[in-house]
This record gives sequence, C-alpha cells and structure tokens, in this order.
Amino acid sequence: MKIAIGCDEAAYNLKVELIKFLKEKNIEVDDFGAKENDTVLYPDVAYTVADAVAAGKYERAILLCGTGIGMSICANKVPGIRAAVCHDPYSAERARKSNNTQIMCLGERVIGVELAKYLVNIWLGCDFAGGGSAAKVVRIIELEKEHMHK
Repeated sequence: MKIAIGCDEAAYNLKVELIKFLKEKNIEVDDFGAKENDTVLYPDVAYTVADAVAAGKYERAILLCGTGIGMSICANKVPGIRAAVCHDPYSAERARKSNNTQIMCLGERVIGVELAKYLVNIWLGCDFAGGGSAAKVVRIIELEKEHMHK
C-alpha cells in the first residue's frame, strides 16, 4: 500500500512519528509536509493530499493538524473524498467499514503518539464492509455529484 501523509505545524511531531511507524511496517509513504519549522495553511496541505487521493495516486492518506477537524473539513471539499476524524478505536474502524473513507484525520493536540499508531493500525487493517452501509455511501456519492452539477 502507498499512502500520502500531510500536516500543518501543529502536528509536525506526530507526522514524523507516524512516518517512522509506517515505514517500519513496510508501507510506502509520501510526505506532503509541513516540514520542520514551517508555518503552513492546513487547507493547502489537505487539498493537495485529497486531490492526489481522488486522482488515484494514493489508495489512502493520513492528514494531521491540531485537532484533525480542519483537515477533515477541507479534504471533504474535494469531490470523491471521504475523510473522517478518528480519535478512538471505534471511529477508526467504522470510518473504513461503514463509510469507506480514504483519508484518516488525527489531531496531535487531542491524542498521543501511541494511540495514533494504534488507530492507524486499525484503520489500515479495515476494509469497507458494505452491507447496510453500502446504500448510504452510494447516496453520499450521488448527492455529491448532484451538487457538482448545480
């Protein structure tokens, strides 16, 4: 699996730790920044990463900021993207199994490094379960397409 990762300055340290963690698991990771001591606008990072995922360059991505919320909001503006903030094991699992998310968002100011690694493991280990959620994901996609044609 090849994934993209990006952050703003509020989550730089967590990004560094997660890149090490992913590489130890033999997962190819492309780093979209921020770099150490950079100040960036997280919407720019989120949009760039989400756009690359939507274009099929990456199967999944992880976006990090202080809370994960801003990254999630911005990533979800890219057509075809489903991004979710995941700060506990259940949300990490359901983000994949129920919502078929391609992007996980985490907040460095909300969770610690070890919990972040645990959640990434859960999220990467889950696949979309379909079932009762399949029609809901299809409807999300339909509504997105309807809105794009207004």
